[in-house]
Amino acid sequence: MPILEQIIASLPSGQVKEVRIGLHWTAVVVETAGEIRCGLAATLHDGHRHRDEPDVPQAGGLENTSANELAGWATGALPVMASLGLAAINALLPRQPQLWDDENASEIIARFGAGKRVAMVGRFRFAAELMPRVGELLVLEQDPGPDDLPAEAAPEVLPAADVVAITGMTISNHTLEGLLSLCNPRATVILLGPSTPLSPVLFDYGVDVISGAVVTDIEPVLRLVSQGGNFRQVHRIGVRLVNLYKSSAPFSQK
Repeated sequence: MPILEQIIASLPSGQVKEVRIGLHWTAVVVETAGEIRCGLAATLHDGHRHRDEPDVPQAGGLENTSANELAGWATGALPVMASLGLAAINALLPRQPQLWDDENASEIIARFGAGKRVAMVGRFRFAAELMPRVGELLVLEQDPGPDDLPAEAAPEVLPAADVVAITGMTISNHTLEGLLSLCNPRATVILLGPSTPLSPVLFDYGVDVISGAVVTDIEPVLRLVSQGGNFRQVHRIGVRLVNLYKSSAPFSQK
């Protein structure tokens, strides 16, 4: 079963309470297991095209939708609906704070990548600071800058990497499974970013560390998302960044 479908099948049931699609982030609030929870995902779009078909056919009535139905949209091809689906997944996933670690994702990559070859799928803002702390850093980007490699170089780069850091946005654009298949089985694989589901299902596919985000203060986060806030703003006002480790991950390096 594909990764996304397996994650969706593992979710508890829930009901959508509120939806916000912002410039940078999409937020979905659900009621599940007697709790109100909020999930985030990066807002994907295909530019400012004007077309007859709506981006979200059910717009205006999403509060009447099952959260699990909304989660299923993550498997679809329409970018905005995939963002909604992934945000719903992140809202429905059970919270396991006893298993979370708060170490910064850049520190995790630096620790595992000391003296080793690191491949980063998606340029993170800490890439420049990370470069002198690892043996070698190669960045793959769909829209490469001067110091990046094109995404098409993945088949040559990933098999030779000791550490692979992959943006969680590869889940919503449906490229994650192909990337994981290219990784060396002995490599440490880190899936990171606020869109990343904190689901142990990912460990069955070769991921060693999941670095995601948990909304801790729903109302201010919704307000910022609605007003075009970027992640730095959203993080400050009500999001906790956490890590979930596979039991076989080399904790002794910490």
